[in-house]
Amino acid sequence: MPAHVSSLKPTAALPTATLPAQPGPLASTRMVGALCMLVAAAAWGGMFPVAKSALVHIDAYAMTVIRYGITAVLMALLLWQLEGRAALRTDGKLLPAFIFGSIGFAGFSLLAFNGLRHTTPTHAAVLAALMPLLTALCNAVLARSLPPMATRISIGLALAGVLLVVSHGDLHSLVSGGSAWGDLLVFLGGLSWVVYTLGARRFPSWSPLRYTTVTVLAGFVGILLVSIAAWLLDAAHVPSRENLAAITPELVYIVLIGSLAAVLSWNAGIARLGPVDGVLFINFVPVTTFAIQASRGVPITGWEVAGGVLVAAALLFNTAMQKRSARRAG
Repeated sequence: MPAHVSSLKPTAALPTATLPAQPGPLASTRMVGALCMLVAAAAWGGMFPVAKSALVHIDAYAMTVIRYGITAVLMALLLWQLEGRAALRTDGKLLPAFIFGSIGFAGFSLLAFNGLRHTTPTHAAVLAALMPLLTALCNAVLARSLPPMATRISIGLALAGVLLVVSHGDLHSLVSGGSAWGDLLVFLGGLSWVVYTLGARRFPSWSPLRYTTVTVLAGFVGILLVSIAAWLLDAAHVPSRENLAAITPELVYIVLIGSLAAVLSWNAGIARLGPVDGVLFINFVPVTTFAIQASRGVPITGWEVAGGVLVAAALLFNTAMQKRSARRAG
């Protein structure tokens, strides 16, 4: 999601880039924006089941290297085309670009994909929907002030929803095994992305596309270092040709649809709808994941549905209160 955030920007969960809004009455309509957001949310919602299938054949390290290795090249070409070759320079900010890129891309992907091996796509999708509220909470911590009461209520509702999902109504299961370890890793991956997103403040003169591209290029070095260390320690393995061939469709989806197409659609929608209205579409990520899992015959429990509804309600409530405050301030 976009790199620059406000106190509750929908842009704290996944890698993004920004294209300039296209001219013309049709392209600037809210309908086009809504369609773009739906495409992005559906693509991200599908990524969790797809990644879960791919992880049967390769580990999270190999998947992350492939995903961001290809994405970095594509993003660099896109940035060069839209902003020129000079936009690829770091302007003396190589170290912070490497740090935040490593936290964001290596941290999010390695933690989330390793966690996904031990939990379900539906759990991961619900946890991903927490990212806007986590951003608001981190903003409050950085500002050393409590978030607005509406945000605090929203965070409480969202936390209750997540607990319902991951515990299936039995809080004792959180400490007795099951998917708790995987859920925690996915949550920490999302938190890594929030830190990366807030790091954009250190690059105020860079566009979201430039920030995303330069940091994914620098962060890819961090991904390689961590992955090489894991391979040397025998904690990961270089995939065989047979394994890669077995998941070619999944890799195409993750790179081209889950990373590139979704990123561009999301930001095109944000440009037309604005962040306050656009944030609502993050709710379609778990909805899509739930629908895909159900179509595969994977049972969805009532606790998972109830928890997902609570998380969505928390986000809707906080967004409504933000819009109300903005109207009063205006």
